[in-house]
Amino acid sequence: MIRTGLEQICGSPEKIPEGRRLGLLSNQASTDHGYHHARDLLCRAFPGRLTALFSPQHGFFSEKQDNMIESDHSIDQVSGLPVYSLYGETRKPYPSMFADIDVLLVDLIDVGTRVYTFIWTVVHCLETAVATDVKVVILDRPNPIGGHLVEGNLLREDCASFVGRCPIPMRHGLTIGELALFCNREMQINADLDVIPMAGWKRHMMFPATGYPWVFPSPNMPSPATALVYPGQVLWEGTNISEGRGTTLPFELFGAPFFHQEEILTMLARTALPGCRLRPLRFEPTSGKWAGQGCNGFQIHVTDPEVFQPYRTSLALLQAVRSLYPDHFAYKEPPYEYEYQRLPMDLILGDRSVRLAVEDGVLIEELEREWQTELQTYRQRSSTLFLYD
Repeated sequence: MIRTGLEQICGSPEKIPEGRRLGLLSNQASTDHGYHHARDLLCRAFPGRLTALFSPQHGFFSEKQDNMIESDHSIDQVSGLPVYSLYGETRKPYPSMFADIDVLLVDLIDVGTRVYTFIWTVVHCLETAVATDVKVVILDRPNPIGGHLVEGNLLREDCASFVGRCPIPMRHGLTIGELALFCNREMQINADLDVIPMAGWKRHMMFPATGYPWVFPSPNMPSPATALVYPGQVLWEGTNISEGRGTTLPFELFGAPFFHQEEILTMLARTALPGCRLRPLRFEPTSGKWAGQGCNGFQIHVTDPEVFQPYRTSLALLQAVRSLYPDHFAYKEPPYEYEYQRLPMDLILGDRSVRLAVEDGVLIEELEREWQTELQTYRQRSSTLFLYD
């Protein structure tokens, strides 16, 4: 079993100089292998030094659903410490929130996908840390979908938002610590940033291989299987197609009342979609899109995680659905993650030209070839920050 950065720092508290006051950015999934929460472990390892807590999107207890559902500041009933919400009245901490800390510890689960917002909360914290002379220390955790695979186009500047602020691909192949180091350098934030590495993690490991327990980091990320399909299935958030919210298998299930599965499968035959099976089914969401209505759709079963390409798969599905059902398919209108003008699909894809190519019927594999040069450059630049073999 691996040891996370949280477990490493609690076993070697001398790595944080004596007397430094600590803040902690975390949520309910920030636990050790025995399900003990980071807040409790750090209070024991650093008696009297933890002075403030911070929470990302979905709240300290990961209880808030969907986007733009905010959390208020609060007082933690266990420790009595203030909990500053960084997904409420602000997404960037005010300097005053850092007034009582010298070091911000970050213990969050990232799921290896550009649009998962936790890393952008970390980036906001790095920016405030520069202004307040606070040090940031990432307590590293696994990338649950592996550190050896990357996929997708890089984010364009005109599509930057709270679901992407740095030019990285949809599936970025970094741990949260490595990704923070990359953003700190590439965005020229230059914060005082350290990472406490894990012990025992290897780049090729997907989450089941770590032997570590999965605790869901957000309400619709219930399992590692969800994380595996998420880099593609998150595209449905920018449409009127159900991404499975309101079911027990969010992102693994998707569909709409107007789907005809055989038509979709026939159109998909022109694209190689390795490592998965699309199983036709019918489901009825209890909330979200099409709540209370029967949806024809699919469950994605990943049969070989090493060759499965989630972004390609969902782009091909998006292209098929839009082509087959032009009178029923629709893009989601703004707002989306506090962007009130730009099309949510463009923010999710990170490049407006990708949407236009999909609409024009460009083969997804042909589209992918256009990304390879910049993707190779990304691999080279990011690999200089690797913390693990």
